[in-house]
Amino acid sequence: MTTPAIDQAALRARFNPDGSLLRRQQMRMLDILIEVDRICRKHNIRYWLSSGTLIGAVRHKGFIPWDDDLDIEMLLPDYKRLMKVLPEELPENFALQSQDTDPNYFFFYAKVRDRRSLLEENTGYDRTWREKGIYIDIFPFYRQPLWIHLLSEKTIGHVYKILRTEGDKSMWKVRALTRLNRYVIYPLLRLFCRLSKKSRETYGLGIPYHDPRHLEDIFPLAETEFEGYMMPVPKDCHKSLTLKYGDYMRLPDVDGINLHVNKLEIW
Repeated sequence: MTTPAIDQAALRARFNPDGSLLRRQQMRMLDILIEVDRICRKHNIRYWLSSGTLIGAVRHKGFIPWDDDLDIEMLLPDYKRLMKVLPEELPENFALQSQDTDPNYFFFYAKVRDRRSLLEENTGYDRTWREKGIYIDIFPFYRQPLWIHLLSEKTIGHVYKILRTEGDKSMWKVRALTRLNRYVIYPLLRLFCRLSKKSRETYGLGIPYHDPRHLEDIFPLAETEFEGYMMPVPKDCHKSLTLKYGDYMRLPDVDGINLHVNKLEIW
């Protein structure tokens, strides 16, 4: 079956025309990506565009017209190196957001935030965080058995439940559970990861996604155009995207698109 042709101009006109709030958000995310890319290249840190961002690069040569987030991935050793250099290298208008920089941040992946904007997500999980600007997500990957990752999702799931049911008064529980996971439970699980023979590359422990990656599809990295810039992508984008999404070139029902953002201000 042939995938229908995509009218890129019509999609841009409908979702993210120049000057629209969404397009301004996308351009601010692009600013962050360009800066992170500069730092990664300077320090020989490997990363690649991923998920919907990678679909956008392949299908639209930039953002999916309605996309309001940006994702990159890297292997855990590169992720650890990046977490060390970002605080020193980022300009003042950007900030690294991680458990080391934001006391109420409980995600087990990092964000780089823009300090010239205010973004509130529909989930409300960000309501007590220090940094609330437009962001890009940075995900670490390493080998682990699926059952171990699923167990880590269960342990972090209690944090989400507390935030949904008990509100801000129980942030002390969120911080305590996050530290327990980070310093006790997940180190033990990583020990089991090293002992297990049935492992695969997937998101780091505590990240509530567990779809696999095949390193032979990713390395050596290639480059493709993204919003006029050449950015790192997996060696075989087609295999990588098909593994995760199936027919990624076919557009979804655009009438059912839901955005992540509840409130957005850009200055």
